[in-house]
Amino acid sequence: MGQVWSSRSGGAVRAWADAFGAVAAAVAAMVATAALGLWAAGAGGLPSGAFPAVLAATLVAAVGGTVELTGGAGAFGRTGATLAVVPLSVSLAGALALVAALLRPLRRGPAPDGRELAGRAVRVAVLWVPALLVPALTARHTFRIGLGGGLLDEIGEALDVRPEVGFRADVAVTVGRGLLWLLVLYVLVVLAARRTPLPPPLRRFQDAVRPPVRAVLGLLLGYVLLGLVVGLVTLCTRGHPAETAATLLLGLPNLSWLALGTGLGGAWEGNVPDAIGLPVPYALAAVLREPGGGTATVDLGSLGRYDDRAWVLALAAALAVATAAFLMARRFPAPWWRQALRLGPALAVALVAAGSLTRISARYGLSLLGLGDLDAFGGAVRLDPRLPLLLGWGLLWGLVAGALAGVVAGPLARARERRDGAG
Repeated sequence: MGQVWSSRSGGAVRAWADAFGAVAAAVAAMVATAALGLWAAGAGGLPSGAFPAVLAATLVAAVGGTVELTGGAGAFGRTGATLAVVPLSVSLAGALALVAALLRPLRRGPAPDGRELAGRAVRVAVLWVPALLVPALTARHTFRIGLGGGLLDEIGEALDVRPEVGFRADVAVTVGRGLLWLLVLYVLVVLAARRTPLPPPLRRFQDAVRPPVRAVLGLLLGYVLLGLVVGLVTLCTRGHPAETAATLLLGLPNLSWLALGTGLGGAWEGNVPDAIGLPVPYALAAVLREPGGGTATVDLGSLGRYDDRAWVLALAAALAVATAAFLMARRFPAPWWRQALRLGPALAVALVAAGSLTRISARYGLSLLGLGDLDAFGGAVRLDPRLPLLLGWGLLWGLVAGALAGVVAGPLARARERRDGAG
């Protein structure tokens, strides 16, 4: 009995140690990525020691949490601000580190059953809660801002107008969405990993679900890797290295998945004031600065007006989807029509999810004595995906690419079998 108890106790300690290692790896990767990105963006020079709070707010946003912006301007003025953006480079760094740590125990033992998978998920979730609480409670700070200098500052002093803008994390929302982020990630690991069988009630869907999940995840990650290569080339060959590094460390998947969706026929809508600089490719920034402050449409046509090389986005996207479809068909053989039905819905869902994650909304402004709108001394940045368009093009591309891959991969698989049989 003592030996059984000791064995069980040792197994429990090892299981909790594995969970702690997974959470620690994710947090370390996110902190390192966010800190380097913010430092490259110049956040190290923020006044009043604001860098730790800004770093915490970046971590909160990376797991889907809410950072509320607050402001005040004394007795005769008011400020307003909104911010909604996900630094996907930070999110992806944490996700990859967490997944690598979760998969490591699977390689050194038998395939886990449903009960063991659920137990691992619970242990990681329990340790993930304090990892969410620390940045959520730390992400709060207030900045003093000027009215523009000269006469405006003198009027502000006379009227007791002292504009301030600050931020704080919504702790409850951050913990809730952070746990949802973890749940989605864990489900994707179970669906994609080879050595994690689905629970018995869902096992009959395993052959239908696992191939397209692996294909679209490979497509999205491959496009981020392609964007990294392009970014590193830009970093080494053009000016503004700090700006480029900040973009790579904070928003690489944002730009990569926007390029993928645009290349497949999707579109985004938005606008950016002329006074606000954007660390994005020239063509994208030019399209978003629509004359007259109107809403601009980001698609292949609008990008092509500023850069003749926009057609490369379509070519790269087509090749990437074709490659993902062929690899899926080769690894998981099936009739061509089944390959089409596998990839079509999966790619549509992936594009909608990626488009939703690239949404940006930011605004800051000041109203003095109730005159003028809150954009009088501020500006707005907005970028919203056209989700129905992404859904439709993703479904069409997935159906076509899946069918063609099934037609091509089938004869190749049979020829390989004949060679193996002859040998």
